[in-house]
Amino acid sequence: MDLHILDHRLRVTSICKNGLVNFTHPLIKLIFLRNRTRCKFFSLTETPENYTVVLDEEGFKELQPSEHLQVEGSVWLPLNVVSNGNASSSSQAVGVTKIAKSVIAPLAQQHVSVFMLSTYQTDFILVREKDLAVVIHTLEEEFNIYREVGGEYSAVLSQDVHNGFQKNGKECTVQERGMREKRAPQPTVHPVLIPPNQFCVMSLDPDTLPAIATTLIDVLFYSNSPKEGALPSQDLDCIKFFSFSLIDGYVSLVMDTEAQRQFPADLLFTSSSRELWRMVRIGGQPLGFDECGIVAQISQPLADSDISAYYISTFSFDHALVPEEDIVSVTEMLQQHRKEPDC
Repeated sequence: MDLHILDHRLRVTSICKNGLVNFTHPLIKLIFLRNRTRCKFFSLTETPENYTVVLDEEGFKELQPSEHLQVEGSVWLPLNVVSNGNASSSSQAVGVTKIAKSVIAPLAQQHVSVFMLSTYQTDFILVREKDLAVVIHTLEEEFNIYREVGGEYSAVLSQDVHNGFQKNGKECTVQERGMREKRAPQPTVHPVLIPPNQFCVMSLDPDTLPAIATTLIDVLFYSNSPKEGALPSQDLDCIKFFSFSLIDGYVSLVMDTEAQRQFPADLLFTSSSRELWRMVRIGGQPLGFDECGIVAQISQPLADSDISAYYISTFSFDHALVPEEDIVSVTEMLQQHRKEPDC
């Protein structure tokens, strides 16, 4: 298989809920007015805490500094696993599960922090630009690695990046490398929350975005306002989660079934099975960006059981989506992993 280092330099930001009004104009521009911006990588995810916005340097220029905007200090590079010239796919497990053992676990063992963004089309593994050398050294035996520059791909060898094997500026000896490679992933230590919402992973033709503009703006920017005549939520344990991505011309949407009902059914499309997904939300307190292995702690047990999973990291917490029919076994599996003693 091939691993592509895509031609985007990304920033990970957070907009607080009460500050969203200061950013509605640039966000609407980035979502709907593609011909007025050079941004090619844009993702907006609403959670109960905040809005996480991941975007390239051109898009980042649209966001003015503000007390309501938090910016993670690193530049991130998106990686994408490709098989036979197309984004990796499987007739069985899909999503982060298919790259858990080949990408996620090895990077965790080398103490590389990752930020995941699964979409309808593919899975993006974001790594810090300063960690690129160790990423290439770690994955070059498993993958043919190519870097995109100006739409063209060229092969990358580890010596092209750095002659030494470095992590955060520190040389690693061969012995240290071997010790890290043998180190097993740690048990799941973060608490998880499993809300009752049912979720859909969907897409649409970007040319039809104007047709859903009113609904999309309402869901993204006004969903917390009480609707006239609306009934109270039947289940107060449901959480707000909505993700919109527009990346290299492809649209991906993740929403619960309540939000889905607000959109025209004939414009959104999903897999032929029309599968529903349940969420596993990871973290009792904000996770931060420096801890390594959080994604591996969730994705590896799922991969061992061949359970599909989409994975979306946000500024505060991580979110895995698993098939609804697997949620009971996933819950039991993660509880068991949390009980296992550290090795």
